[in-house]
Amino acid sequence: MEFKMVHENYNVRDLEKSMAFYKEALGLSEKRRKNGEGFIIVYLGNEASDFELELTWLSDHEKAYDLGECEFHLAFCVEDFEEAHALHEKMGCICFENKEMGIYFITDPDGYWLEIIPQNS
Repeated sequence: MEFKMVHENYNVRDLEKSMAFYKEALGLSEKRRKNGEGFIIVYLGNEASDFELELTWLSDHEKAYDLGECEFHLAFCVEDFEEAHALHEKMGCICFENKEMGIYFITDPDGYWLEIIPQNS
């Protein structure tokens, strides 16, 4: 039996703000969406992979999500690491750098951590 990873879900407070962040920071755009009573689910992706990030907005959840100690993350590799770092520095979303390992993390509008690694790591 073989299992294929297809998506990861993040619950978000402001769907449009989150979608704009992921578009600017990581080049992810809407692939599909589900609208239901009290919720909207948007699947983001790009041509580099068929893996999707699922953003879920719930109409009755008005407070920030409790992310615990943020000891989880989604990782993205990038061909031009320096260009990506400059973009994220300009956006002000870099939350942690480990120069010894050659990686850094950015945080999205809801506080989720995203690891950025050079393509050939």
